[in-house]
Amino acid sequence: MSQALQPEDPVLDVDRRADGPGVTDIDAADPAAPMYQLLARLRKPVALRDIMIRPVREGYAGQDLPDVATVLPPWEHLFPGQMVTEVRVQSPAGPIRCRIYHPDAGSVPRPVVVYCHGGGFMVGSAEDTDYMTRRICSAAKVIVVSVNYRLAPEWPFPTGLDDCLEVYQWARSHAREIGGDPDRVGVAGDSSGGNFAAALPLRVSDRNLPVPDAVAMFGPVLDFCFEEYESFERLAATGVVFDAAFLGFARGAYCRYAQWRHPHASPIRGELSGYPPSFIAVGTHDPLIDSCRAFATKLETSGKQNAHLAVVEGMPHGFYFWPGIFPRQEADIYSAVAGFLDRHLAGNS
Repeated sequence: MSQALQPEDPVLDVDRRADGPGVTDIDAADPAAPMYQLLARLRKPVALRDIMIRPVREGYAGQDLPDVATVLPPWEHLFPGQMVTEVRVQSPAGPIRCRIYHPDAGSVPRPVVVYCHGGGFMVGSAEDTDYMTRRICSAAKVIVVSVNYRLAPEWPFPTGLDDCLEVYQWARSHAREIGGDPDRVGVAGDSSGGNFAAALPLRVSDRNLPVPDAVAMFGPVLDFCFEEYESFERLAATGVVFDAAFLGFARGAYCRYAQWRHPHASPIRGELSGYPPSFIAVGTHDPLIDSCRAFATKLETSGKQNAHLAVVEGMPHGFYFWPGIFPRQEADIYSAVAGFLDRHLAGNS
């Protein structure tokens, strides 16, 4: 059974492990080893993907946790009275470090939302999405459990998703310990974390586990066949927040070609008839907008009339990420997601 560990537990957190199946290793018994060893003398690190991931991580805000305060300031001053603690949820792979956001010190059981941060499956952390999780917590009056899962390419599909699944199960069984209601548990995420949030209902359903009561997604990756969508072909070629080259690398880092159409990698390709109520926020300048629209349409045609698609004119991928850049659009989208969670988690119509 999962359990909360104290922050000082000496066991290595899963997001700090460096022994994943995606780590490059030269086997001396491999007949091709002499060539690999020659390459290792010519370049370091030896694998091209290890070379390529370095600038991605070095250039991504919030990736290096010791320096996160110099890149993204803490946002607690915007949310007075909010309580933030840290727990480690035990899993078969080791402790999963999570941040828990509580809207206040009240004793009334609150709905719980398990949050999966974005970052192209390869970067990011719960600290990175601190503003988003604080704002969801404050606007919707829910407890947010933000997950630090293992990253690709060291940990490919479905490792990060399963780390989030472990935390979701923990939230269901330990909600009361953090002031939550075990009968009102949803999931949420942005970008690649939105992919995890979208895939979790399918993964738990396949395992005969309780399905989340609601799903909230911000610019989610819903289909790895990016090129099938006109908006991706039109907007991603010279994108600024991300582009086609980056998503191609992220896709290859996270999953193999044979897995692109797996419903737990591309949730739009899953059976959605039993899918929970869903909220999708996306901007018209996000290359992922057509796949978001297609997912909402598939939910509706699957008999789910509670799919809410919030399309914001002129907004790029991630417009909800930092405070004050798009104040009106940001206020509208967080108000909309709070209303959605209030209806489907708090039970208020």
